[in-house]
Amino acid sequence: MPTAKTNKTLGLLALASLTPYKEKKGEEYMNEKQMEHFRLLLKVWRDQLRQEVDRTVHHMQDEAANFPDPVDRAAQEEEFSLELRTRDRERKLIKKIEKTLKRIDEDDFGFCDTCGIEIGVRRLEARPTADMCIDCKTMAEIKEKQLQG
Repeated sequence: MPTAKTNKTLGLLALASLTPYKEKKGEEYMNEKQMEHFRLLLKVWRDQLRQEVDRTVHHMQDEAANFPDPVDRAAQEEEFSLELRTRDRERKLIKKIEKTLKRIDEDDFGFCDTCGIEIGVRRLEARPTADMCIDCKTMAEIKEKQLQG
């Protein structure tokens, strides 16, 4: 069953006129075609996020008003606060995308940082910035929950 993240990624692929990468039988993992596919995917995603940042800046400049009514002013401040929190998360995501693009350039993309095995094309399609295989990521999340617990 598709998740919200998967749907977002699939929406991004559609936006970029890209289709998910289909591995061919016997194909070498993280060959040049795969690397180019993920490089393009990440660049389109980054550019889309940057456009959202620009839209927010223009929206806030255009919509900023000094309402005499405190309720109207508070509503506008809350709206701007939510937008800024969203943009802050996207800013962090842009940094992660940049880091991933650097890994592609350094030929270090697609392998788990923890154990070194292949992350897998399907996982990378769902989360192109993944730097851990599903097993290591699951264990890291379990440990994190235990520490918070």
